[in-house]
Amino acid sequence: MNRQQFQAIFLLLLSFCLISSSSVRAEIVEGKHYTVLTKPQPTEDSNKIEVLEFFWYGCPHCYHLHPHLKAWLATLPSDVSFRYVPANLRANWVTAAKVFYAIEAMGKTDTLHDLIYDAIHRDKIDLHNESILFDWIEKQGVDRKKFESTFNSFAVQNQVARSTQMVRQYQLTGVPALIVNGKYMTSGGMNSTPQGTIDTLNALIEKVRKEK
Repeated sequence: MNRQQFQAIFLLLLSFCLISSSSVRAEIVEGKHYTVLTKPQPTEDSNKIEVLEFFWYGCPHCYHLHPHLKAWLATLPSDVSFRYVPANLRANWVTAAKVFYAIEAMGKTDTLHDLIYDAIHRDKIDLHNESILFDWIEKQGVDRKKFESTFNSFAVQNQVARSTQMVRQYQLTGVPALIVNGKYMTSGGMNSTPQGTIDTLNALIEKVRKEK
């Protein structure tokens, strides 16, 4: 290979790297990739950048985003806190919200959260039907009576009411929705792919860091 050929290849590779890096660094656009909430909400810990995921177990878009979000959570930055919030946008979403808060109260989120998604979307089990739900829970090795008691408890009802209030405060109209530091919102509908949603999430976190 002569010097001219080497330079040509080098310039070609350099241009490719520049194109790739510019696409990675492409800025997110307000109104396209995210929105600014008209009424920002306080976060639980001012020392952390708070991320909330509003979801519904029955939502296929939430299901498709979940593995990407789970992978992101495995590398959660130390200055970021995360919380799942079951959305309650319709009357038939209440059962799913109660399921989440019941398994959370029983310390079973890590064990059952993924399985519930799979049961509904992969296995086509109607977990919104309480009798089917309780049978399925028992098959997962969970104490059925304890789950039923927790599911119907006053504490779980209070949490569902709180999540319903949060949906109104954040003025959400659909899921999945990710709220960053009580100020910014992005969703699956605003990004072309689940990974695109995660990329926007990371960009919003960095935006908040700079603002701090």
